[in-house]
Amino acid sequence: MRESILKNKMILAVDDEQDVLAVLEEEIRAACPDCTFDKATTYKEASERMVCLTYDVVLLGIVGERGLRLAELADHRDSLLVLLTAHPLDPEALRDYFKVKVHACLPIEWLGEVVPFLEEILKYHYLPGWRRLFNKKIGFQGEKIEIDWGRELALSPRGWILSDVRPKVY
Repeated sequence: MRESILKNKMILAVDDEQDVLAVLEEEIRAACPDCTFDKATTYKEASERMVCLTYDVVLLGIVGERGLRLAELADHRDSLLVLLTAHPLDPEALRDYFKVKVHACLPIEWLGEVVPFLEEILKYHYLPGWRRLFNKKIGFQGEKIEIDWGRELALSPRGWILSDVRPKVY
């Protein structure tokens, strides 16, 4: 068995649903018992942990204003932020996630794939986490994705340049 890149990493999972946290903990600890896995169910508990400790990865399942504050705190603490979402991935949602510097978005349905997903995020940091999302679920395989950070972030010609790609509109 190969050694996981999660070894000796500190991971914080924040969600108001205990069952989601239990699944995350079970899967991550099974793949890498040497990582530190903390969990929080409230904004207060999560913010206290994030102020006291520096996490390599923060899995954030709390949305709304408090979720955005936690995302900003994770960014200020130089943590890789992964958003857990039960909502479909649409262009508006992706734009909002990029605004708060989320490194990747993990739909709740993918909880069984969280370890390889986190390993790729840690291995490649920012863009490849999104690349994996596009490759596996949306179908942009082999295409080049460029982001112009100097412009407004949006899924439009102003923010994204999807070279030779025309997304399907359903």
